Amino acid sequence: MDVRRRNHVAFAGPESGTTVMLAHGFGCDQNLWRLVTARLQDLFRVVLFDHVGSGQSDSGAWNADRYASLQSYADDILDIVEQLDLHDVVFVGHSVAAMMGVLAVAKDPTRFAKLVLLTPSPCYLDHDDYIGGFSPDDIDELLESMESNYLGWSRAMAPNIMGTPDRPELQEELTDAFCRNDPAMARVFARTTFLSDNRADLPRVLIPSLVIECAHDTLAPRSVGAYTHQHIAGSELVTIDATGHCPQLSAPGETAAAIAAFAADT
Repeated sequence: MDVRRRNHVAFAGPESGTTVMLAHGFGCDQNLWRLVTARLQDLFRVVLFDHVGSGQSDSGAWNADRYASLQSYADDILDIVEQLDLHDVVFVGHSVAAMMGVLAVAKDPTRFAKLVLLTPSPCYLDHDDYIGGFSPDDIDELLESMESNYLGWSRAMAPNIMGTPDRPELQEELTDAFCRNDPAMARVFARTTFLSDNRADLPRVLIPSLVIECAHDTLAPRSVGAYTHQHIAGSELVTIDATGHCPQLSAPGETAAAIAAFAADT
């Protein structure tokens, strides 16, 4: 299997040096990293890709049963680093891709030097003393809305996720990214994202890790960032003074600076 074609792998920056791998979250594609990539590519070799079922990935590689599990996305990441023979990778995962990174690093840490979790959530559902931000009814309503009208859901939900009413162009960009996805594939990805519980996997991460959270995030509240930080031994926590769940678009300078400072001594 050619992972370059399957995952639409792209490169930026020098051909040598520290490798920073950027992984997008649900509903997005690698293009949403462009503002961060522009700031990192003078310092690092940047590797970008699209998850199967997103962006310009090979839709023929998509399988509903396979991609009902986050581990399958993590296995794709491992395929990429192995086939491209990448070493000492600084993996940056946004949102649900942060948990893909957790699973990939836990399964095979030998290719990775560091892990960056950007606005992560190991579990979106509230559980007893864990505040994930959503009740079971919230998640049911979200998924039912997607099932009945994916495009309508995208137009309503993307602005809330972006959280920048004063910058409508960013909300429109995320809406457009959501709407470009195949609805059937997106619905499977959404169920995988919002119903997964990876809290027990956090202690399996044994490499240096950085958690980056936003000061105001409707999808991953600060309680989630604190929980993730507390359950990955030795991790660091950085709070960006930004609103919304996608700081790679709303605060690219601060996001890139946090990634670069952490990756610099790899």
